[in-house]
Amino acid sequence: MLTEKENYMMAVNGEIPEWIPRHRVPGPGGRPPATTVLTPSILKEKRTFEGGFDVWGVEYVTTRETGWMALPKPNQFILKDIRRWRDVIKAPDLSGVDWEAMAKKDLSNIDREKTAVLGQVHMGYFQNLMNFMGFEEGLCAMYEEPEECMALLEYLSDFYTQVSEKMVEFYHPDLMYCWDDTATARNPFISVSMFREMIKPWYVRELKTANEQNIPVTMHNCGRCEDMIEDWFDFGVRVWEPAQVVNNLMAIKKKYGRRLVLNGCWDSQGVVGRPDASEELIREEVRKCINTYAPDGGFVFWASVYGDPEDTDVQNAKRWVADEYEQYGRNFYKTH
Repeated sequence: MLTEKENYMMAVNGEIPEWIPRHRVPGPGGRPPATTVLTPSILKEKRTFEGGFDVWGVEYVTTRETGWMALPKPNQFILKDIRRWRDVIKAPDLSGVDWEAMAKKDLSNIDREKTAVLGQVHMGYFQNLMNFMGFEEGLCAMYEEPEECMALLEYLSDFYTQVSEKMVEFYHPDLMYCWDDTATARNPFISVSMFREMIKPWYVRELKTANEQNIPVTMHNCGRCEDMIEDWFDFGVRVWEPAQVVNNLMAIKKKYGRRLVLNGCWDSQGVVGRPDASEELIREEVRKCINTYAPDGGFVFWASVYGDPEDTDVQNAKRWVADEYEQYGRNFYKTH
């Protein structure tokens, strides 16, 4: 019998899996998740459950109401003037890191035969800049001081490429995991041409080693970002999450087939996000998502229910989603 990882990797490699994989969520009876996202521990030494700091000194905060999602602390941006970035942004020294020992420790609780490891190095070149400066100043800097932005992004790339290469060498990830939310629900924050000129080159550079070793890439990008899909292929992307419904997902599925796995396709801002959503409605939405996007493969289930994890409505919604996936999604390819 296939493991969760093997079944998931079938989808990644363009095959139709035996059952619909579910991203990151363990199953009943202690069943391990098909995937887990792993960051080298040296990059999160100062991060805490309440937020903490990243390696660049950006402070983050979380709230229970958002399910402990972390955001940069409001109005505490560390870079006020892009022209002064050299005085503020300092890469950590990695010369004394024992990568082999760190990888062994970081991977110690993961069953590599049953769970695919997605290696994450950072949360994105675009998003890093916004976290340093805030969106208003960050976007203005990209338009007004593109040379300085490029110099800063190259500096970040020097560091992240080194980490990425070490991760490939010592962690042997099943996929690399990129995270860069470059879009709103309506449109990207920047043009495709600006993405190609200012953001894409650093992904191509950072992921060169992974691409050479045929390690597939997952791209996390929220919002209506479908304009950038073609460029993602140039740095090895095979999986896109969360593939939100503000994009024309059916047209994308028709165009790319199983070349691009759609991980998500869940309308988390729709009716299921309402606190009064009934069990029947939530189960219906799970079946609707699966019926729409699972046929002919190229799909991974990842239904997210947001809110206070101690809220009874949130707990119930998560339970109904999980149960409907188990009953319907796990058997879908046997009956369709």
